Amino acid sequence: MIRHLTLCADDYAQSPGISQGILQLIEAKRLTATSVFSLSAHWPDAARDLSGLDADIGLHLDLTEPFATDSHPLSWWLIRSQLRLLSRAQLRGRILAQIDAFADALGRLPDYIDGHQHVHALPVIRQALTDAIAERWENQPLPYVRLPDLLADAGDSGVKGWILKTCCAGFAQHIARSGLTAPAWFAGMYSFDPRTDYAALMERWLASCPDGGLIMCHPGLADTAADPIAATRPLEYRYLASAAFADACREQNIELSRFQV
Repeated sequence: MIRHLTLCADDYAQSPGISQGILQLIEAKRLTATSVFSLSAHWPDAARDLSGLDADIGLHLDLTEPFATDSHPLSWWLIRSQLRLLSRAQLRGRILAQIDAFADALGRLPDYIDGHQHVHALPVIRQALTDAIAERWENQPLPYVRLPDLLADAGDSGVKGWILKTCCAGFAQHIARSGLTAPAWFAGMYSFDPRTDYAALMERWLASCPDGGLIMCHPGLADTAADPIAATRPLEYRYLASAAFADACREQNIELSRFQV
């Protein structure tokens, strides 16, 4: 039985090398979605390269990278979201600004929204997110959303996965109450250690993925931009571009596809 999988590359427009690697994999039909940093200085030019591609194009909501306005480390957001020390109204404005930057460059709203380091699913931020969606998606098909609290397999990062699911608990229910849709299964987390056997992890995820699942990935071509996971991006790119990955999908009856809302 064929199982459909949305394979999504995060971090489009973070740097030219990352964007070019993602574009090449989409064109080779090895990716079916990519998430965009719409506040990146590279985004207006990078948006033109996405025209006509058969892939879901989503907003990678960002509150932690230097090109985000008033950015803070993830730990800052984790603590303040759990203590409810964030302004829902201010966050809604920041999310709307990123949605608008996406639409200004691409000429349309995102197909979906997820978050860099999964910040979109944290308390208070999640309410601001659905407020912003309700404000911008009037009389248009709603975007789908990634559900990190449904993480099915944390790869080689069990503690990180537990923290993520704990901090994002209840997000799936919030999204359902808001009338939004989402893939019901999610994987792709690991340590980003270049010594990790990424092929083995991906093959494990493919084996357990149900129909309609989503796996995130972080491929890219090597470039000189500062990037904490620079060492693993080319490794992911080479595997996803390889015959071994195509064979693994075929053996598991996996068909890469855009998410069916």
